[in-house]
Amino acid sequence: MINGLSRLALMTGLVLLSAPAMAAVGPLDLTRTAVGFLVLIVFSVAYLLVVLEEKLHMRKSKPVLVAAGIIWAIIGWVYIQQGLTGVVEDAYKHTLLEFSELMLFLLVAMTYINALEERRVFDAFRAWLVDRGFNYRTLFWLTGLMAFFISPVADNLTTALLMCAVVMKVAPDDKKFINLCCVNIVVAANAGGAFSPFGDITTLMVWQAGLVHFEEFFVLFLPALVNFLVPALIMSFFIEDRTPGAANEEVELKRGARRILGLFLLTIATAVCAHVLLHLPPVLGMMMGLGYLQFFGYFLRMTLPRSLARKRRLAEQSGDQARLQRLGSVVPFDVFNRVARAEWDTLLFFYGVIMCVGGLGFMGYLSLMSDLLYTQWGATQANVALGVISSVIDNIPVMFAVLTMEPVMSQGQWLLITLTAGVGGSLLSIGSAAGVALMGQARGVYTFFGHMKWTPAIALGYIVSIYVHLWLNADQFGLYRHL
Repeated sequence: MINGLSRLALMTGLVLLSAPAMAAVGPLDLTRTAVGFLVLIVFSVAYLLVVLEEKLHMRKSKPVLVAAGIIWAIIGWVYIQQGLTGVVEDAYKHTLLEFSELMLFLLVAMTYINALEERRVFDAFRAWLVDRGFNYRTLFWLTGLMAFFISPVADNLTTALLMCAVVMKVAPDDKKFINLCCVNIVVAANAGGAFSPFGDITTLMVWQAGLVHFEEFFVLFLPALVNFLVPALIMSFFIEDRTPGAANEEVELKRGARRILGLFLLTIATAVCAHVLLHLPPVLGMMMGLGYLQFFGYFLRMTLPRSLARKRRLAEQSGDQARLQRLGSVVPFDVFNRVARAEWDTLLFFYGVIMCVGGLGFMGYLSLMSDLLYTQWGATQANVALGVISSVIDNIPVMFAVLTMEPVMSQGQWLLITLTAGVGGSLLSIGSAAGVALMGQARGVYTFFGHMKWTPAIALGYIVSIYVHLWLNADQFGLYRHL
């Protein structure tokens, strides 16, 4: 073991001594060095631990946070040996700024989603669906279509969890039907998120980079719809013609629920206007929207005693003891409690992945990949292949790698990678946040192999959606847009 470390140190020293003299004017190319190989090993081990999250019961943020620190520490050490102290710092800050904008944007969106959940908006929606008494086939299509149309606003992860809760409430004992619906929901949520800047982290990254304007995402609507409809149509033939038993559930919205929903829509509009009209980062509008929610939270707290007194009088007059009991357990709305309940593991994982990929790019690996994919293969083949890769490796690092490569592509090609990275994760259950979350929510029912059974149908939808985009948006392939 000691001899092995000695050899590694010797190789590293030789690499440092042989570094080019021109390093002072640009990043060192460390792709074919012992240090570069060491960094690749660190990243590979970290990502293997991420993939094994369900088996190890270890949150996915842990390994990538450590890996990011190790990678940048190694890079910093190499540059210090060359007397280049400011280059790495500037590169790290640049990557950190890109993450910070996305993190704050997502944090506000998650806070609003948590606030709506706390006000029981999603519970009321679920109860409405359950009480309708739909048969299995209708429920299959309804949850799929709703996942497709809600995910562009509420993001694919939240939408998938909501629709899965509906299915499990309606047919708790039918494992085959739940698995089939979960597959459909994952595909629909990912497809719906692909034609909206707010539907997925990858589309948000592309929008904030200025590569696809807000209104231009909607040309992906039909390709995304085809991506969902093709496998859904095939799977629908395998649904039994049955009607689940009625499951009545009464849900009362908490005070201010509808107004918070309106503030969320206003926040999205503010972010869009900041980016489109003022040419400022969308995160400015989102943070302003967080202020909207804080002001409204203040209003709810200040007026809570008067509201409770009025409701108690009405409950006493009607003799509704259950309502009186509920009013006794009401707690004030707290915005910061909603912030604390955001998916911090997801945000920290996002940081770790972006910093790891940023480090690999700074060392020169993404330039090599860009040359292989976009020069030797061609943009279309590369973008289609990266979509397939995202089903094994999460689409976040795939998209960030593409943005860091800065390939010169037409507008149609940027739309293509937006589509393929968004829907490619549907090929496997581990390929998207929605699939991983549903495996946890419907543990033992919706499984990796249960999803893989339908991979051929999903792959058919993936292929057809690409052809629809290439045909429908052919005029976009002559328009070039650079980072």
